[in-house]
Amino acid sequence: MGIVAIVGRPNVGKSTFFNRLFGERLAIVDETEGVTRDRIYGKSDWNGTEFSIIDTGGYITNSDDIFEEEIRKQVSLAVDEADMVLFMTDVQTGVTDLDMSIAEMLRKSGKKVIVAVNKVDNTHLYFDYNEFYRLGFDEVYPISSTNGSGTGDLLDAIVDYLNKLKTPASQDYDENIPRVSFVGRPNAGKSTLINTLLGEERNIVTDIPGTTRDAIDTLYNKFGHQLVLIDTAGIRKKRKGYEDLEFYSVVRSIRSIEKSDVAVLIIDATVGVTSQDLTILNIIKKNHKGLVVVMNKWDLVDKDHKTLEQYKEDLLNKIAPFTDVPVLFISAKNKKRIYRVVEEIERVYKNTKVKIPTHKLNEVMLPLIEATPPPMHKGKKVKIKYVTQLPSRSVSFAFFCNHPQYVKEPYKRFLENKLRENFELTGVPVNIILREK
Repeated sequence: MGIVAIVGRPNVGKSTFFNRLFGERLAIVDETEGVTRDRIYGKSDWNGTEFSIIDTGGYITNSDDIFEEEIRKQVSLAVDEADMVLFMTDVQTGVTDLDMSIAEMLRKSGKKVIVAVNKVDNTHLYFDYNEFYRLGFDEVYPISSTNGSGTGDLLDAIVDYLNKLKTPASQDYDENIPRVSFVGRPNAGKSTLINTLLGEERNIVTDIPGTTRDAIDTLYNKFGHQLVLIDTAGIRKKRKGYEDLEFYSVVRSIRSIEKSDVAVLIIDATVGVTSQDLTILNIIKKNHKGLVVVMNKWDLVDKDHKTLEQYKEDLLNKIAPFTDVPVLFISAKNKKRIYRVVEEIERVYKNTKVKIPTHKLNEVMLPLIEATPPPMHKGKKVKIKYVTQLPSRSVSFAFFCNHPQYVKEPYKRFLENKLRENFELTGVPVNIILREK
C-alpha cells in the first residue's frame, strides 16, 4: 500500500482536495490528529488500488514563526516517508517564488512528483496550467477541488505509478507467520522491547528485505514462536531532528501498521495514555488489525495493590468502546513479562483468522436478538432473521433484516458485545454490517 503526501504553499486548496476525496468515489475511512493540523491521514481506494494520503500544512520558507517551523518539519517528514508527492499549486496566482522553492526541495528529495494545478474552475483558466511546467516536473494536471473536474485523470496517474511500484512478494518466510508492528509514541520503549526479545543470539535472526527503501523485517524465532517484526520507528534509525516531533511516530506507524497482521501499541506507563496513543490506536482499528496494548516501564511507577487495576480501568475508559483487548504491564528493560507479549500476539493473530460456521452463529445470536430486539423506529419493527460471517480480510459479520437503515450504532455495539461474549474475538476489531434480507 503506497503513501502519497500532499504538499504545497498555504491556500492552494490542499484541504479542499483532501475533503473532496473524503466525500466522493475515493473514500477516506480515517482522519486522525497531528501536531499542527486536524487532518493528516486518510486511507483511500481508487479503482481497486488502496493507498494512504498524508495531508500537510502550508509550506512557508524564511519564517521564524514556531508554528510554521513545525509545519516545515511535517512536510519534510511526510515527503521522506511517502512513495510519491502530490505538489498542489494555484492557477489563479500562477507560479510563485514559494512554489519554486518547494519544487527545489522536492527535486532534492528524489521522490516521484506529480503537480496538481488547482482552481481550474472554468475553461478560461484551462490553458493557464501550462505555465506550471516551469516547475520542472513532467506530469502536470489541471484540476478543480471545488467541482471535481480533472481529479479522475490525476488519481489515475497516482495509482498507475503506485501499481508500478508493486513487486511480487519476495519474502522467503511462510505467509502464515504473524507479521507484527511495534508502534507508539517516541521513547515509549519500542526499541528496548524489540532488542530484548531478539537478544544477542544473532543466528536466530534473519534479515528479510521489505517493501520500503530502507526497511528490514526481522524474523523472531525463539522458544517455539515465530514472528516477523515489521520495521517501524522503533527499529529503523530516526532522522535527526524528528525525535521530539509527535507527528513523526504517527507517520512512521502508518506504513508498519498497514503491513502487519497484529499491532503492539506500546504506552509509557510513567506518562499514561495520551491523545497521540489514541490516534495510533484509531489507525490500527480502522485498518482492522489485531491489537495488543503494552504498558511499558511499569517498574518505574509508584504503585500499591490497586495501581494496576486503576491503570487498566483508565486505559479501557479511554479506548472505549473497543475494550476487548489484551493489556500487559511489563518492563522491557528489566525483562519482566516480555514473553507474555509474544503469547498474546499469537493469540490475537489466531483470532484475526477466526472463521465461525454460519449455523453456529445463528444458533447463538438469533435467540439473543429475539430476547433483545432492535428498538422500533417510526412505528416499524426491525426483524433480524439471519447472520453470517463475510469472506473479507477483516472480521466482518452481516446481519440480514427487513429494515437495516433503522438499526443504529448502539444496537450494533450490542451485537458486537454479544459476539465477543460467545466467541473468541479478543484483540480483533469487528465490523458489523446490516443488510436487507
